[in-house]
Amino acid sequence: MARRIEQVVDAGLCIGCGACVERAGDRMALTDRGVMRPVFQVPLTRDESRLAVNRCPSVSLHLRPDEGSSVHPVWGPLIQVRTGWSTDAEIRYRGSSGGAISAMLVHLLQSRQVDFVAHVAASTDEPLRNLLVMSRTREEVLSGAGSRYAPAAPLEHAGKLFASGERFAFVGKPCDAAAIRAYVGQRPDLSRQLVLVVSFMCAGLPSIEGTREVIRALGADPSEVAHFQYRGNGWPGYATATLKDGRKLSMDYNRSWGQILGTQLQLRCKLCPDGTGEFADVVCADAWYGKDGYPDFNERDGRSLILTRTELGERMVQAAHLAGALEMQPARPEDIAAMQPYQLKRKQVVLGRWLAVFLRRGVRPRLSGLHLRRAQRRGGLMPVVRNAGGTFLRLSRTTDV
Repeated sequence: MARRIEQVVDAGLCIGCGACVERAGDRMALTDRGVMRPVFQVPLTRDESRLAVNRCPSVSLHLRPDEGSSVHPVWGPLIQVRTGWSTDAEIRYRGSSGGAISAMLVHLLQSRQVDFVAHVAASTDEPLRNLLVMSRTREEVLSGAGSRYAPAAPLEHAGKLFASGERFAFVGKPCDAAAIRAYVGQRPDLSRQLVLVVSFMCAGLPSIEGTREVIRALGADPSEVAHFQYRGNGWPGYATATLKDGRKLSMDYNRSWGQILGTQLQLRCKLCPDGTGEFADVVCADAWYGKDGYPDFNERDGRSLILTRTELGERMVQAAHLAGALEMQPARPEDIAAMQPYQLKRKQVVLGRWLAVFLRRGVRPRLSGLHLRRAQRRGGLMPVVRNAGGTFLRLSRTTDV
């Protein structure tokens, strides 16, 4: 187990969420490899490092499910499983899938259940960079709609989210959701402000170099880009670069993610024991239609998979539905695997990958409540062995993969 944040970074296990950056003067910065890493003006003290490691989602994940939920060995705490979409046609169109997350956030703001929503959006100054924003209106929420397949550090100086004393909903990757839970766990006096934690299923975070490679594949230079959109405006939508001269260049999802962005993932993403947002109140994903056992990426009206993991999350989703913001249909836990086969396979083999990391780099995570052994038994032993061997060989050739 890593005892200092520097060990996490040196082992290539940092996810770049920013949860360890809290002191004035410390910051998150892009490395030469195009990933976010902490920069400390002076080394953390022993106590500061202990607190940071204990909330670091790269190596410390302790899930305590809501008492009202059942716990599935692969999909985690579940109250209800549904598919659905925003009843607002613009939100549904601009969202990555059915716009369910954006619809729920707008409902929370308009019903005054939260004062703002904390989520990631593109920087207005640097179109390929991501920033944490605090949205207070429908228009601001929509400005951040759609996936952002590039580094983001939403927990950098997390105390700023709580500084005003206002209530908010937080939206982030599964690792971000775990990190903010751990942050509030260390500061329980802040818990009343964090009204809702929303996440989405994540296949991994590409480096910024992946975005640049997409743009170059479109025939443009990254410096020419005025705005870049990874998804949205349809489902699954196109990766679209709007150039400074007004031209728009697009690439389909199967090529942008499947052939470029998905090959640029950080090591820790490939080791992720929670790609499905088990620490969130509500988690959404693409409710892909199947074709020959694989997701069908043909363009169509967006549809979201909606999982409620806590009683609070269930109440919030039901309220959005009753208010007319969400259209929903019932689904079953067994339907999730057909919509999200990658998440199933990764959770079933992740223990083998972590074994390779321990053998090569001497670091192992502290995990509880994620039922990884139960998931592994469902997938069988041989896939775990193959993944352990493959990861061990890759780690012997590089400092990161």
